[in-house]
Amino acid sequence: MRTIDDLDVFGKRVLLRLDLNVPLHGSDITDDGKIRACLPTLTALLSRGAAVVACSHLGRPGGAPDPRYTLAPVSARLAELLDRPVAFAADTVGPSARAIVADIWPGEVALLENLRFNPGETSKDDAERGSFADQLAGLADVYVGDGFGAVHRRHASVYDVAFRLPHAAGYLIQEETAALGQLTSDIRRPYVVVLGGAKVADKLPVVDALLGRADRVLIGGAMASTFLAAQGYQVGTSLVEGDPEAARGYLAKAAACGVELVLPIDLVTAPERSADSPARVVAATSIPAGEEALDIGPRTQELFAGKLAGAQTIFWNGPLGVFEIPQFASGTLAVATAIAASPGFTMVGGGDTAAAVRSLGFDDAAFGHVSTGGGASLEFLEGKALPGLAALESDPAGR
Repeated sequence: MRTIDDLDVFGKRVLLRLDLNVPLHGSDITDDGKIRACLPTLTALLSRGAAVVACSHLGRPGGAPDPRYTLAPVSARLAELLDRPVAFAADTVGPSARAIVADIWPGEVALLENLRFNPGETSKDDAERGSFADQLAGLADVYVGDGFGAVHRRHASVYDVAFRLPHAAGYLIQEETAALGQLTSDIRRPYVVVLGGAKVADKLPVVDALLGRADRVLIGGAMASTFLAAQGYQVGTSLVEGDPEAARGYLAKAAACGVELVLPIDLVTAPERSADSPARVVAATSIPAGEEALDIGPRTQELFAGKLAGAQTIFWNGPLGVFEIPQFASGTLAVATAIAASPGFTMVGGGDTAAAVRSLGFDDAAFGHVSTGGGASLEFLEGKALPGLAALESDPAGR
């Protein structure tokens, strides 16, 4: 895969696909980690005389403009971090985008409006997606893909544009794939995986792949409820997703493979996800009716910390509880503390997990690598071909 170091960008317009899908509270960015992660590639292109046309998605607006998902706050924050103006287009490939792109000079940067405001970005119809890709490609001379968090999507700006322009990967994609390589080859053992968060249906297949690679898999978050329900336990109103039969199969496979699949032994439950909801610690097998598991309990925190001690490789994807509410954040804090203390290679995967550790006071430097792509990381570990990476590895002539 070529990188921007192999690409001639002087005096050229570069379409730079980033992942600026940051968490927002209204118009306030609550974690700017993804914006900071794009800066090495962006500043390198600008310093080498490129006129950069940056683009990204934000949320799921459904293929039409939605002010809740505008990239305007991201444009403002990017300008602050770059300490230079960022010209913001009010559309993706329309009159505003074309005018702004025509006006930028080498060393300047523009940001297009949310790509998912156009239905062609995520369309499953090749012709519709290709038409949007043609319009995006028409804005630039070369293409750089650096939005790792979206490379598992066959979207116009991630996949199709690369076949229309000379292209290369940015530094972030280089860094992300190198880090994931340490989880798939020449693994230093013991290798421990921590899986939490929601989107359980997406993560269950990864458990299957990891059972052939990891020494120990620790399960928390909503995924733990799915495994407990699969064993026949009552889980109250806890979120249960995915196929219970598959979860039972993974428990059996783990036992057959000699892999420790560790579930919580106690949980923090409450009737509601709120700061003033009365919480209590219960046995994981005795979740009260009408209550939801919202964090791992203190005994599980000690258990997980012990299972992480001595690990030489650790991969963590998904918070262990509803960390945004302080009374349900202690499990995530305990696991983060244990992982930060590890002398081995540690990788924190996914936007939610990265946001969690930062909100709990951890610097990215406390971990070996903090990934910007949760779904992309999981599909990489699952062994799936990622469309965005496949496109970047294609003929660099853009044909």
